[in-house]
Amino acid sequence: MPMSREWHLVARPQGWPVPEDFALVSTDVPEPGPGQVLVRNLFLSVDPYMRGRMNDAKSYAPPYALGEPMLGGAVGVVVASAADGIAVGDHLLHGLGWREYALVDAARTVAVDRRAAPLPAYLGVLGMTGLTAYAGLLRVAGFTEGESVFVSGAAGAVGSQAGQIARLKGAARVVGSAGSDEKAALLVDEYGFDAAFNYRKGPVAEQLRAAAPDGIDVYFDNVGGEHLEAAIGALNVHGRAALCGAISQYNATEPPPGPRNLGLLIGKRITLSGFLVGDHQDLRPEFVREVGGWLRDGRLQYRETVVTGIDRALDAFLGLLRGDNTGKMIVALPE
Repeated sequence: MPMSREWHLVARPQGWPVPEDFALVSTDVPEPGPGQVLVRNLFLSVDPYMRGRMNDAKSYAPPYALGEPMLGGAVGVVVASAADGIAVGDHLLHGLGWREYALVDAARTVAVDRRAAPLPAYLGVLGMTGLTAYAGLLRVAGFTEGESVFVSGAAGAVGSQAGQIARLKGAARVVGSAGSDEKAALLVDEYGFDAAFNYRKGPVAEQLRAAAPDGIDVYFDNVGGEHLEAAIGALNVHGRAALCGAISQYNATEPPPGPRNLGLLIGKRITLSGFLVGDHQDLRPEFVREVGGWLRDGRLQYRETVVTGIDRALDAFLGLLRGDNTGKMIVALPE
């Protein structure tokens, strides 16, 4: 069997991760035991939540173990199988990314069809990030037709889909923020947002007020910090916010200040709801059916930023934290 390269966490990052916190290690590729399959990974997902798992802190997901391979979403092809119903050549989605070969319990895999959609789509628009956007907007925030929506980090994998779903579901106005003029233009010109702004060019509250002069009813938060404070100020009475992420704070070494205007929640009767996509897996069939239809008829667009090679997986992750990506960040491992 060939050797497999895999990324290990070797030190807990202090603030921004640095290359010295990681190691690319070569290991033997094992044979599958009963009920297991050996998968040659073809595409890996890197996601913001992974930064939290690098800390030795109690959270909704256990921290990565030092000196062990990290975990993440991956899609690959079966090269050896000791599991009933799974054959060599089948394509599977699983959670043992950050490596070239993965020995996976068959029960912890999901079959995917490359004829129905490109394999990377199962990590993004039809995968975890897509379901996050769908569940967060429609169930957690309770969006209804005719409401105005603001999405932060809207050029990323989750944000771009959340804004488009709002538009497709009949939003009165969809506003997005992004980290460059080019990304802001993409939101309007390709994704159909009504307005977008570059949050680096001025105070978020002022730019949001100009983009949504009548306020907003729903806020989909991927950024936290200044964005959340601005959204609270812009939310109308009975407004709701789905708190998906706070990427502006993930590398902070000191506790970041909270929004200074939480008192507005009382008079406006605002609801802030944090959520995890894992709590909404029951929506997956509905999500795949509806989003798949939008993809087939061209009403929903998506982009991917693809980095090639296992040796560049860390570069892809660090680039994601900097906001270098447009859409889903994918690491491709050519066969």
